[in-house]
Amino acid sequence: MIRSDWGDWLVRDVEDATPDGVAIWYLGCNGFVVKGREGTTIYVDPYLGLGDPPRTIRMIPVPFDPDDVQAADAVLATHEHTDHVHGPSQAPILANTGAPFYAPDDSVAVAREEEAWTDEWDVADDQLTDVVEGDTLEIGEFTVHVEQANDPDATHPVSYVFEHEAGTFFHGGDTKPTDEFERIGDEYAIDLAALAFGTVGQIPDKRTRDPKRTRWYNDENQIVECAAALECERLLPSHWDMWKGLTADPAALHHHAASFDHPRRLELVEIGDRVDLS
Repeated sequence: MIRSDWGDWLVRDVEDATPDGVAIWYLGCNGFVVKGREGTTIYVDPYLGLGDPPRTIRMIPVPFDPDDVQAADAVLATHEHTDHVHGPSQAPILANTGAPFYAPDDSVAVAREEEAWTDEWDVADDQLTDVVEGDTLEIGEFTVHVEQANDPDATHPVSYVFEHEAGTFFHGGDTKPTDEFERIGDEYAIDLAALAFGTVGQIPDKRTRDPKRTRWYNDENQIVECAAALECERLLPSHWDMWKGLTADPAALHHHAASFDHPRRLELVEIGDRVDLS
């Protein structure tokens, strides 16, 4: 059972908002809520768990209780890791709202088989839908394109491009650089890109619990390489706040991005912050 450190104010803030274009709230880790001017609301990779202490230790508040969510048109996941597919975080949203869950096959397998969302929560089997690279989803006022991602630690990662009259948002999941980003940058006019950023740190091995040198996210040079290839106007670093031993300072990216044409601006946000496309 998940209990929020913040009560329900963030959920109410999302549900009461009437953005001029698109509003995007950062949920910490790699979670986001995307809401359009007509009210379409999409949750992407919301994770409200505490990790697996002492291996993975959550460093930020739990920003909302998923049972408090009453409005969602879809929940999307980028890949199968527990901080991206997590029944206690996501299944209550599906149960409360009837929203579909879109994710690549290995992610849906976690939901359907490993975590048994349809048995443990009031979730119907037809709410769980596989997506593959090249798919296009029409979700309310958004057109969502399923694109390539490069996460060597995942079995089937994808990224998402959210197109709206007000602008285009790219969510890369935990991707690292890939040659595909030049094509994606040419194909879409990306206004804002969210990309995972963190340090290399010592994380206990899952089996032995011995400290192990671990690189899960982009370093300073890799994240700017991704942003430059995507030709995004604004770069929003994510995931840097989450795990003890892998946290980072996104302000350092000003120096790394300074000599590149893209990103033109860094969007440095903390958990609970909102940015807008208009």
